[in-house]
Amino acid sequence: MDTALYTFCAIAGWTALGYVVRLQRQHPSHARRAICLGLGAFAAGITVAIPPIATAIDQVTGLPNLAKVMAHAGALTIYANAEIMLLHFALPTAAAAARARRWIWVTAGAFVIMVGLFAYTLTYDDPVRLTVEYATDPVVTAYLLIFLLLGLFAYCIDIARLCWSYAKICGRPWLRRGLRITAVGAAFALLYSTNKIGYLVAYWAGYQPAGERQIAAVLVTIAALLITIGLTMPAWGPTLKISRRWEDYHSYRRLEPLWRDLVAAFPELELDPTLRRPLTAARGTDYALTRRVAEIRDGRLALRPYMDVSVTALAERFAEQAGLTAEERQSVAEAAHLACALRRHDAGLPATDPQPANELHRPDGGYAGEVAWLTLITDAYVHSPMVAQTLAASRELTTDASSDPTAGDARR
Repeated sequence: MDTALYTFCAIAGWTALGYVVRLQRQHPSHARRAICLGLGAFAAGITVAIPPIATAIDQVTGLPNLAKVMAHAGALTIYANAEIMLLHFALPTAAAAARARRWIWVTAGAFVIMVGLFAYTLTYDDPVRLTVEYATDPVVTAYLLIFLLLGLFAYCIDIARLCWSYAKICGRPWLRRGLRITAVGAAFALLYSTNKIGYLVAYWAGYQPAGERQIAAVLVTIAALLITIGLTMPAWGPTLKISRRWEDYHSYRRLEPLWRDLVAAFPELELDPTLRRPLTAARGTDYALTRRVAEIRDGRLALRPYMDVSVTALAERFAEQAGLTAEERQSVAEAAHLACALRRHDAGLPATDPQPANELHRPDGGYAGEVAWLTLITDAYVHSPMVAQTLAASRELTTDASSDPTAGDARR
């Protein structure tokens, strides 16, 4: 049974690695690089743990337990890289890098000790296995305890805690689901460690319970598959729903008029020009939409010195006359602010009475609410006659402000 389970895990690991490597080449990031390293180590480790392969490695090299040590190295690596990925999600880059370095040094030191213990077992006249059946040997017990207590207990408790905490505040639904699945996978890894330690205690107490290999294989399989699924779900999850991909792409296109004018005013906002190509954006709708939302928000912040409070009164007056709802009035006012601020920016005229920073509307609903709100603003920016009326009625722009009277107007 353990051969079939480990083989299945290995196939899943190599498949996931190939998928994530392709994504890393397209959109590099610290978190995704950590996932690639972790999945690569896991796939290699679980492959050498397949009993026939493990036996062949030991026989060819003449080093009993070498395959076991290699498999444990793969397990430590995937947990370390999962930890690094989560640290980069939850903390600023500098703080995440500092904590990641500490984890790496501690893990490397522990593994060096494990290798030393493994090397010591090679001096025995009667070979031992690094399994619970040989737990009464102090060297074997020390090796297994280091692996279980540091490699699994320390990492898995922290991974489960970070995943569950970050999932509560995460706005991306597929990332939130992936984090929770990863947390459950870490919990099964804790059960694996608890099971192993229980068998260690039993053997030291003089008992010889059976079934440890089968139980360990089942727990490892569940933990490995859940963690692999959880770590990769933010990448492939959105592709499961074609309608959702279309919705994201549609939102991406609807935001283009406002984004285009903001980027024209502040070219430095655009970090990935390849997204201007429709096919590129369509292949990565989640990434493309996220970039567009972020760049619109950054553009709004860059325009703050040019946003005057008088525009609010003008826009709200026209919106009330049109009988708009409260949300529609808010979107019209924001769109009018952006349109007038773009004209002021083009003319080089900062606002005489800038809008306070705390008046920036923050919609409910997390990331999805943000996309819906910016879509309303863009629609008003392009189509609302109240925005055009506000632009025409505003007396903030002097006659020599700009040689192009339509600058910043999406209806040009």
